[in-house]
Amino acid sequence: MRLSIRTRLTALYGGLFLLAGLALLVINYLLVNSSLPEAAGFVATRPVVDLTQSAGSAVQISPALPARPAPSDTITAVSVVSDYRSTTLSTLLVGSAIALLVAAALAVFFGWIMASRTLRPLHTITSTARKLEAGRLDRRINLDGPGDELKELADTFDGMLDRLGEAFDSQKRFVANASHELRTPLAVQRTLIEVSLADPQAGPELRKLGEHLLLTNERSERMIEGLLVLARSDRGLASRSPVRLDQVVTSVVEATAGQAAEAGVTVETRLPARTVAGDPVLLERLVTNLVVNAITYNTRGGWVHVEVGGDPALTVRNSGPVVPAEAAAGLFEPFRRLDAERTGDARNAGLGLSIVASVARAHDGEAHARPGTRGGLVVSVRLPPHG
Repeated sequence: MRLSIRTRLTALYGGLFLLAGLALLVINYLLVNSSLPEAAGFVATRPVVDLTQSAGSAVQISPALPARPAPSDTITAVSVVSDYRSTTLSTLLVGSAIALLVAAALAVFFGWIMASRTLRPLHTITSTARKLEAGRLDRRINLDGPGDELKELADTFDGMLDRLGEAFDSQKRFVANASHELRTPLAVQRTLIEVSLADPQAGPELRKLGEHLLLTNERSERMIEGLLVLARSDRGLASRSPVRLDQVVTSVVEATAGQAAEAGVTVETRLPARTVAGDPVLLERLVTNLVVNAITYNTRGGWVHVEVGGDPALTVRNSGPVVPAEAAAGLFEPFRRLDAERTGDARNAGLGLSIVASVARAHDGEAHARPGTRGGLVVSVRLPPHG
């Protein structure tokens, strides 16, 4: 069992105090023991007073001519002094032990409090680190207090977050700008290919090549569009508005009805009213990616079930090939596909589920995937409610 640093510090404080108390008790006991006289020596160095008492007469004291004590009187005096010495040392030992135990308990209690106060900045640093994500590096510790080692650690951590935030923002701006700049040449290429295919003198080989180039061009456009959406969602939401998630799903299902019919897939829905706070364009893209992914990677005659609920807010199930459990979570990574057959697939750019996860995080939610009981995939998205 692992002990927390707080517990270990408390045990260390209490243990050190107990050792110091034991050492003090031993020293005190030795000092008192050496200061108390030995019984035999004490009696031998004291004159014995002869107490003679007659009826009606006063006690006669003769200090100048002390009487020689009787042997029985000497033994009695030695016994009394010895008992007094033993009782004094025993009382001192018992009292000191009780006081030491009480003080040790208080030391453990105050050590626990002091350890908590000492470790409080570390808890703040840990809590801040847990809340950090690639798209949310705006949190800082801003630790107040004296300029000690913990303050230096917190300031160093804040400086590291500043540098990371600048690096991530620069990377996102580069992705967005590069994707935007690439859209124009791709659009020009598509136009030139379509013009070439429209030429009546184009031969079969040219047409075949043109169709292949069109498919490649379309895939590149989808990838760039996905990168733009991904960069936008990674930057977070500037504002939020109420969005009827059930209405968004209804419009997406209607828009993808032709694709589902062409693939031979039946789409079923269960859509109670559900309002979330977020960006309607990004949420529509999230639902579209999930429904299109469920239709695309399915089997003819299969099904897709889309359900809106409370928690999770959205669940999309589909039939299809068996998905290994260890591979389900990796599908949210960019350009990650399930097997080699999807690597060269021009139907998608490999960013669909990555955009889903990014949009969910931008809305303070999360997305999870798990294999279906009879194949296919189950993707659930948690979104905070509006208000």
